[in-house]
Amino acid sequence: MKTAKSTAKVQASTGNVFADLGLDNPEHRLAKAQLAHEICVAIAARQWTQTKAAHVMGLDQPKISALMRGKLKGFSADRLLRCLSAMGADVEIRIRPHHRNGRRGAIRVMAIANPG
Repeated sequence: MKTAKSTAKVQASTGNVFADLGLDNPEHRLAKAQLAHEICVAIAARQWTQTKAAHVMGLDQPKISALMRGKLKGFSADRLLRCLSAMGADVEIRIRPHHRNGRRGAIRVMAIANPG
């Protein structure tokens, strides 16, 4: 059996799929995705239904369904932070100077521990 030789080119990731795809505001998009991930992890850890999660966060169940499927349109970073807070997570925002010669500062989400 012969195997076809692949001509696909492989490029190393930057660590941000949104930047790799050339999308606008990749750091902001990644931060939102990471916040949504933390919400999903907490929901799963608590074994909540989408209805229970929606009640706790003050949303409706279809919004939770969308969030859990990665559909983040309509979710601002602020809204996701408020959801985490409603679930009992302590959310800290730290602002510090950067030292990258004239470049924009970075946006990062760092979860210390699962908020569940």
